[in-house]
Amino acid sequence: MALVAWLAASLTALVAGPARAQPDPSKVIRAVFPAPETGFDPQAAGDIYSSSVNRVVFDTLYRYDYLARPHRLAPNVAEALPAVSADGRTWTIKVRPGIYFADDPVFQGKKRELTAADFVYGWKRVLDPRMRSNSLQMFSGRFVGADEAVQRSRETGRFDYDTPIEGLQAIDRYTIRVKLVFADSELLANLTTAAASAVAREVIEAYADGSGWVMANPVGTGPYRLKEWRRGQRIVLEANPNFRDERFPDSADPADRAIVAKYKGRRLPLSGRVEISIIEENNPRLLAFEQGEVDYAAAPPDLVWNVLDPPGRLKERLAKKGIVHYRGTQPAITYVYFNMDDPVVGGYTPDKVALRRAIGLGYNVREEIGVIRQGQAVPATQVIPPTVTGHDSKLDKRATYDPAAARALLDRFGYKDRDGDGWRDLPDGRPLTLTLSSAPSASERQFDELWLRSMKEIGVKVDFNKQKWPDLLKAARLGQLQAFQLGNINTTPEGFGFLALLYGGHAGFSNLARFRLPEYDRLFEQARAMPHGVEREVLMQKLNELVSVYAPWHVTVFRIENVLVQPWIGGYKYDGFRQHPWQYLDVDVERRKAAGK
Repeated sequence: MALVAWLAASLTALVAGPARAQPDPSKVIRAVFPAPETGFDPQAAGDIYSSSVNRVVFDTLYRYDYLARPHRLAPNVAEALPAVSADGRTWTIKVRPGIYFADDPVFQGKKRELTAADFVYGWKRVLDPRMRSNSLQMFSGRFVGADEAVQRSRETGRFDYDTPIEGLQAIDRYTIRVKLVFADSELLANLTTAAASAVAREVIEAYADGSGWVMANPVGTGPYRLKEWRRGQRIVLEANPNFRDERFPDSADPADRAIVAKYKGRRLPLSGRVEISIIEENNPRLLAFEQGEVDYAAAPPDLVWNVLDPPGRLKERLAKKGIVHYRGTQPAITYVYFNMDDPVVGGYTPDKVALRRAIGLGYNVREEIGVIRQGQAVPATQVIPPTVTGHDSKLDKRATYDPAAARALLDRFGYKDRDGDGWRDLPDGRPLTLTLSSAPSASERQFDELWLRSMKEIGVKVDFNKQKWPDLLKAARLGQLQAFQLGNINTTPEGFGFLALLYGGHAGFSNLARFRLPEYDRLFEQARAMPHGVEREVLMQKLNELVSVYAPWHVTVFRIENVLVQPWIGGYKYDGFRQHPWQYLDVDVERRKAAGK
């Protein structure tokens, strides 16, 4: 396959070395999350914060080279890139021997080696309907015989992990054989994501809850292991003593000359401990960075001019301290989804479509960008953001802010104020109320206020459902929210997954809107079975158009982020796809002490 040939030059150097020496425990990386994590089960967690931890606790077969730009795939615990059949539908992958899980009582004092079966078991967990994995879209409909296994589990109430699936097997201790329903051009990228990690079956069976999730007992083969967890407050990771011999990569890019000169060949992880604080409010989070309590952080958009001077230069007082500023467009989409099963905003009839489109026309995206985000965003033109494959710079399907057009559309389809209370009612005379869900933070309250003002201008009453982020995500997956403003960020450069978030087969999992449109699903299935190219791009544009027409989402902005890094942190290279590259980060302990931190 051409894809595999292109990837073959991307191998990251792994250098043999002496017996394992533990990283310096005094080198402590102090990180921050702006929202709480949900837990540390790689197949169950669906948020970027939990995923960041899972990516360093667990291992995937493949990864993206840390330094390479453009991004290039490389083996991680696989021996090499897959051996792929001529038709692209049979893959053979070899797992490297001699890799071990972190110690855990479940292993009864014995070293537990990573095997091919650990990956197969983890991938079956994604398919298990009981798991309700947010990553189902990665594997659903892809493996020969998997859909039949899933259907049997729905009929029996139990997924049979022991009955072989023809398309997903460990054929010996170190060999995985995958048989695909179609030549899947996204699979290799998907195998770099946290949900594709290997897990030990005995650990899952020992610690699983009623849903099959193991959120509090992560046991992996990655560079770190969980040391401490105070839910929604503090996460502490420590270097995994069993971690294999892995080294800091090389790069021929002149931009990486300094980082390579200092770190090339150094054993990973570079730092012995990671301490993560959860600080939801923007002001305290930025203050913690400025006071040196946090080693790197994204400047909150509403406070960006506290640290930058227009048009985007780091303030002199920070530059004098040696703080470094990185800026980039995130591979992310921000949107409001509407629950298509909801009796008020859901449905596919013209009146329901008109309501959702009118809400989109009435929302003031310009004010969001100019006031709340302080210019650190651009209007979203489509479902797929810039910096990933599939984004079409010529495509513009946004609902441009136009309250007059919104009011006219609502009038036309019978959403009028029938009782004289100043708010529009449903066509049948019942009150119309839009219930938006959001987290209880100061930044979210700004969005609440903007929604109130925007909807008041078109006569739509808004109520707010305020809950903590993990609780909102859980309710969203159960279909209990009417509308929810959130975002999705990609951890790979492949953009097709954004379209998968609206595929009917993923409703109730990653498809939180529960959008089910036969035409969309048909085009999606057709496109995912095609290789990268012009014909596939045409279908992706058609999928974007259907989202615009039926409006299960109102896409708002593509976000710009500004990351600040303290001068005592080494090894950092900005990457919008990987926000927390902990195993590659070094801490200059003496420089931190000299700064009084």
